[in-house]
Amino acid sequence: MSHKPANYPSLSPYLVAVDAQRLIAFMQKVFGGEISRRFDMPDGTLMHAEVRIDDAIVMLGQAGGEWKPIGNWMHLYVKDVDATYERALAAGAVSVQEPKQREGDSDRRGGVRDLDGNTWWIATQQK
Repeated sequence: MSHKPANYPSLSPYLVAVDAQRLIAFMQKVFGGEISRRFDMPDGTLMHAEVRIDDAIVMLGQAGGEWKPIGNWMHLYVKDVDATYERALAAGAVSVQEPKQREGDSDRRGGVRDLDGNTWWIATQQK
């Protein structure tokens, strides 16, 4: 038996969201995220969820009580940074930085902030 579940990275971000279901929907629409595990409270609100994006797992929970929402910064490589950026804006995110490639950087990179205050830096490596 391994020290971690199969197909899980050793490190995963854990987000505490104002509206966890909205954040899950954002990750699904923008990044093609798929829920791999979900546990609800007896009243049906989300307690804990895990969303797979490519080879990463993003864990999240609903803010409440002592668990306060915290805006986080994440970096994610995507197949098409421009298309992903546009999907994020269409899903309600605000632009932090339009995608561009800087001199000496092999990545084209941009950033968006979702409705829960998380900043997603997205990039595609250029040839």
